[in-house]
Amino acid sequence: MTLLAELLSSQIVRTVLTGAAMLGAIAGMLGSFAVLRRQSLLGDALAHAALPGVCLGFLIAGGRDLGSIMAGAFFTGALAALVMMLITRATTLKTDAALGIVLSVFFAVGVVLLTHLQGMGGAASAGLSSFLFGQAAAILRSDLWMMGGVGLVALTLVLAFWKEIKLVSFDADFARAQGFPVTVLEAFLTVMVALAIVVGLQLVGVVLIVALLIAPAAAARQWTNSLGTMVVLSALIGAASGASGALISATTRGLATGPVVVLCASVAVLVSLMLAPGRGLIWQALAARRARAQIGERRILAAMQGLADAHDDARYPSEQGMLTAALGYAPDHQRFAALERRGLIRPVTHPPETTPHWELTPSGHHEAKATRADPRHRPEHPS
Repeated sequence: MTLLAELLSSQIVRTVLTGAAMLGAIAGMLGSFAVLRRQSLLGDALAHAALPGVCLGFLIAGGRDLGSIMAGAFFTGALAALVMMLITRATTLKTDAALGIVLSVFFAVGVVLLTHLQGMGGAASAGLSSFLFGQAAAILRSDLWMMGGVGLVALTLVLAFWKEIKLVSFDADFARAQGFPVTVLEAFLTVMVALAIVVGLQLVGVVLIVALLIAPAAAARQWTNSLGTMVVLSALIGAASGASGALISATTRGLATGPVVVLCASVAVLVSLMLAPGRGLIWQALAARRARAQIGERRILAAMQGLADAHDDARYPSEQGMLTAALGYAPDHQRFAALERRGLIRPVTHPPETTPHWELTPSGHHEAKATRADPRHRPEHPS
């Protein structure tokens, strides 16, 4: 607590912490729609397309003015999105090819402009390269107001067009059949993604911002089937990743904030992939194990029912060797113990034989008949 209080006593740390949390929330909220629309790579293309806008904003403002740079980045990012949509609709090229063209062309133009500006000299132009990987320490308190304003505008637009966005995100064809302007709505969502990218340029840069767009949304998707819950949870994960990344980087000298924020978001994705109920890998492994156990138990019941029917004796004592022959493999003793606990079979003696024998209980007969009706669990039994 002493270290945390000492860190938070620094105005620079508080500013970076607030900015990182705000960026994570905005990126998480808007990235949810890119993930649901299966356009995760769109963020990468738009992020690289923002680089020429950074340079143009610097040229127009005549200096490193964040407002002009963000406006230029938003312009070229939105332009790249519209060019990509035009390519996919006016040509036979698929979306992945259009993304590759837009990313490479716009980023190449940005690198050329960046090299030209750096060759002109000047301390301000030298700092433009920080927009490639971000420079969190350069965030000012005045920048927070700008980021907050952008976030408020984005939230207002999402709430205002929630029904339309929801429909287009899940079923664009149905939305088109209902008369919604799907092309306009898709362009709107794409521009919103560009808006999130612009906000994160200074903190994480054009190279890593796509991770902050996609990772929180991918993590949130594992925990819920509701769009509203996913958007809120994604924003919270993004904010937590930003805040934790800023704090971790503040504890170590020379540790860049942007990459640490991205790593924190990646940890959230990994935890979600492993532990999310129903979808997590651990839950799926446990479910598969339970399913295999249930199948094994049902086959034992079906085999015992078959032996009882073959001998016309509902209380026929099934010996383990008989069940092995009927099933084609030796059943696990744990399966018999589980069936006993459920009250479906009970152990019996069958003198003079000393090997284990079991017979079906009334509940076991009922369960076995239901199981034998399913061909997947019907074993071959001796006649």
